[in-house]
Amino acid sequence: MKSILTIFSFLIVFSLFAQNRSIPADETITTTHQVTIKGKSVPYKAATGTQPVWNEKGEAIAAVHFTYYERSDIKSKNTRPLLISFNGGPGSASVWMHLAYTGPKILKVDDEGFPIQPYGVKDNPNSILDMADIVFVNPVNTGYSRILDTENTDREFFFGVNEDISYLADWINTFVTRMNRWESPKYLIGESYGTTRVSGLALELQNRQWMYLNGVILVSPTELGIHSGQGRRDGPLGATLRVPYFTAAAWYHEKLPQDLQSKDLLEVLDESETYAVQDLMPTLVKGGFVAEEEKQQAAKMIARYSGISERVILQYNLDVPTSFFWKELLRDEGYTIGRLDSRYKGIDRTDGGDRPDFNSELTSWLHAFTPAINYYYKNVLNYQTDIKYNMFGPVHPWNRDGNNTGENLRQAMAQNPYLHTMIQSGYYDGATKYFDAKYTMWQIDPSGKMKDRLSFRGYRSGHMMYLRNEDLISSNDHLREFIQKSLPGNKPAKY
Repeated sequence: MKSILTIFSFLIVFSLFAQNRSIPADETITTTHQVTIKGKSVPYKAATGTQPVWNEKGEAIAAVHFTYYERSDIKSKNTRPLLISFNGGPGSASVWMHLAYTGPKILKVDDEGFPIQPYGVKDNPNSILDMADIVFVNPVNTGYSRILDTENTDREFFFGVNEDISYLADWINTFVTRMNRWESPKYLIGESYGTTRVSGLALELQNRQWMYLNGVILVSPTELGIHSGQGRRDGPLGATLRVPYFTAAAWYHEKLPQDLQSKDLLEVLDESETYAVQDLMPTLVKGGFVAEEEKQQAAKMIARYSGISERVILQYNLDVPTSFFWKELLRDEGYTIGRLDSRYKGIDRTDGGDRPDFNSELTSWLHAFTPAINYYYKNVLNYQTDIKYNMFGPVHPWNRDGNNTGENLRQAMAQNPYLHTMIQSGYYDGATKYFDAKYTMWQIDPSGKMKDRLSFRGYRSGHMMYLRNEDLISSNDHLREFIQKSLPGNKPAKY
């Protein structure tokens, strides 16, 4: 009898364990908290869990995990902004901005953003939760989000530029309805590939969900499809746009000529941008037919603004790849520099070669974020699961056909006089470069009629500019200013 009871108890425990290995399709838990922001106490509720994605038959085919922070001492939601937050990849969880930028808790890192043990989280005194509620969304296969029936669900339903936008627009509609936020001013914020996502969502929400936004924030934006799906910037344009980034990284590592090195970063970048657009571009468009003297002069100037030699610049015919620059800039010192944040250094197996062995900044970030997010859900938000938290999830192959997201954003702004867009970029980001972001802003609206609703903010850090404490403060303040500016009150939406 005793052995039978033992076996029965084991089966119950095993059954519970097995159930816990499956993500629930529709389940939310809520906890209450308090945080001091800008010197004032802010009480809030944190709801974390899953909300389904349904197919055309009304069947739940995926569970999308989210975390929703709502200030709890606000009587009316109709004027309270709602910020809907995505990260990128594609395939990246929402962990980055969640635990380092806008949320009520941030990583325990040093003032420059480097990992500190013991790992964990601390209060974020700069969170925008004082003036806006926030939901962090993990698209399918990122974070705790999963396809429910992998054998009978077509992966292509989720994993593509337009597929991603389509199902997430439906998901947002349901979320806004459930949380009773239809009256609220709404904002989308996306980082990296998340900027592609939210640019497409701006039009998708308006045209298919009839949900109109007040703002879109693009953090370290990718190359949005602006002209008939064009996104990638190669050739003369790409070579021109990357030079100011070279200048920023070289200035940080003190590799520029002394007359430039002695100036402030922004002053040097202004010079580099002017040279790139006014002088370098006309030279590069001539290709192999450029005069030798002009080519030599261009190599000299690129060397001046990049910190690498004229010799290697000429070897690349004035078009130096960023991957080579990351390897070359500090080669003589035995270091590489980071891709997403070139303040970081790495050590390769050999000093030879044309690209770094690894991304030094990403390994540092994973070092800090992974233990923190796993600790946070289990111990602070009391979210108990055996599901693995995917920092990066399996979403490939990713269908990139029909990427018109930049044009979609322009159309959304044209159709909606309330809609404003702000870009935030780190000067030391070598992947989604700040001058590329400026170019995107210039090109979104060729008419120039909406430029008063487009703005750019730059920071002395990299892709995740908010990891650096000084930029965490300023970037959140810029969000507050942006939201405040784009709240029209009783002003009608008309031209």
